[in-house]
Amino acid sequence: MSAARVTIGIFVGGSGRRMGGVAKGLLRAPVSDETLVERLLRVCSRAAPEAQVYLVGESSAYAALGVTTLTDAPAGVGPLGGLRSLLLEARDNGAVSALALACDLPFLDETVLARLLLPLSGAARVPIADGRDQPLAAAYAPEETLRAVDALLAQKRHRMLGVLGELGSRVERVTFDGDSASALRDWDTPEDVKGNGV
Repeated sequence: MSAARVTIGIFVGGSGRRMGGVAKGLLRAPVSDETLVERLLRVCSRAAPEAQVYLVGESSAYAALGVTTLTDAPAGVGPLGGLRSLLLEARDNGAVSALALACDLPFLDETVLARLLLPLSGAARVPIADGRDQPLAAAYAPEETLRAVDALLAQKRHRMLGVLGELGSRVERVTFDGDSASALRDWDTPEDVKGNGV
């Protein structure tokens, strides 16, 4: 699949409550001078050099990066609004896949991204790591997933995992273990950060 037919969104709109309100994507990546978002932008650029990459969500903290931002559509429903915005952009760009990535993935690498960027055989490709679905490190078919998101919003259901439920058997789940599973670990709490020597 041509990387030009992929739209990538890095989700930065969270409030970071469990981190004391900090913009998680601006935390320093392990053993690096880069922030988490800068590192993700670099990894995405190497894995999919022709893809269009956006920051998804409202956060002025990232303005200095100069990356185009997509506003949640609608706002106030958590990452589901960001996913809808990303899917709309991907559809309008003629992309065949929208890759949704949380901003707090300090270990995500090109090997994992390459697996996510393979041509979709269904409506979504979602990693399973440590027994859990990872909907914010996943690839989605824009049109079909947009219908699922709109169905959830109509029912006032806003959980990201609800998207996978709506898509049902059209979701391709890929088990990641060992180093690949470690690459999908995120930073939800200060303990996660301290546990990595930062």
